[in-house]
Amino acid sequence: MAVENKGKITQVIGAVLDIRFDEGKLPEINEAIRVPLEDNGELVVEVSQHLGDDTVRCIAMGPTDGLVRGMEVIATGAPISVPVGENTLGRIFNVLGKPIDNLPAPEGVSYERIHRPAPEFVEQSTETELLETGIKVVDLLCPYQKGGKIGLF
Repeated sequence: MAVENKGKITQVIGAVLDIRFDEGKLPEINEAIRVPLEDNGELVVEVSQHLGDDTVRCIAMGPTDGLVRGMEVIATGAPISVPVGENTLGRIFNVLGKPIDNLPAPEGVSYERIHRPAPEFVEQSTETELLETGIKVVDLLCPYQKGGKIGLF
């Protein structure tokens, strides 16, 4: 059985946490770290920077209320992964890939990490395509191009 890589919170600044690990056991950038909470829940944070002195700076993926210095954390050894596939279409997930639409987790899907390399040029389309929003006024009067930077309120 593998030994868990444990660390301790050294600083909490809003949604940013600094965590110190044992020497030589520093988690990789974009790795997920679990913070067990007192109410039997857990907070997931993601390593965003190596600060040196066996310390990493992390970004919390949820509220940090109740976190204090000295709390123990567990490095997962893997990045945050979310479900992908046909069964996820029309569903609503949080940033951790958990469904928040009061339906059970989708079956028959694969899980991909949220930080992936961009597709190769040969995989990208060179043709101009329109984004169908399903909103008649937008699609008819002011259609949007796929891949462009748009905002719709």
